[in-house]
Amino acid sequence: MQWLAEISVKRPVLASVLILIFVVVGVLGYTRLPVDRFPKIEFPTVSVVTRLPGATPKEMETEVTDKIEEAVNTVAGIDELRSISSESISQVLITFVLEKNIDVAAQEVRDRIARIIPDLPDDADAPIIEKLDPDAAPVLNLALVAERPVREITEFADKVLRRQLESVPGVGQITLLGGRLRQINVWLDPMRLRSFQMTAPEVHRASHAECANPRRNRQKCRE
Repeated sequence: MQWLAEISVKRPVLASVLILIFVVVGVLGYTRLPVDRFPKIEFPTVSVVTRLPGATPKEMETEVTDKIEEAVNTVAGIDELRSISSESISQVLITFVLEKNIDVAAQEVRDRIARIIPDLPDDADAPIIEKLDPDAAPVLNLALVAERPVREITEFADKVLRRQLESVPGVGQITLLGGRLRQINVWLDPMRLRSFQMTAPEVHRASHAECANPRRNRQKCRE
């Protein structure tokens, strides 16, 4: 650093020009520095979401969550394995070490899940496996609380609040969690079935065919 001090003393104009250049470059770099409140980062986390309409949290844990955890537990590089079992929904979060390639990890998880799909309940939807993307996270979470039965609150949230929020500009998707959907129990009379020469499986297939009708709302037509 002695040579720098010597140059500054002997040639003060050159030293001033150098300092001025550094100041100008620093100011330009600072003004053009991009600032993002939510920067684009990639977490080494894979999410597995499975839906089983009408299942209790205990059923989701024993019939879905435990089987998925047992299947993905053998994937190399897992740092943390967490799960959330709620009504009709099972979510398993697999966090890998930073050195693990997230694309490879997601593919390995898909391979493990594909092996246990036959072991899941027949009514369960196909597991949704995706990398955790902060940009895809919900921007706003709303909790609806009222001194009314859960069924009435769910009906209001689905038929009134959801439709109003969907009409707001910029809203891409609305997902309802924790509600209680309408359920219809069908009690069969063996004598009347025999008189019509029908069986219980035939009634079961007929109800499924009606629910599969595209003109009906399949979300509201659950067995």
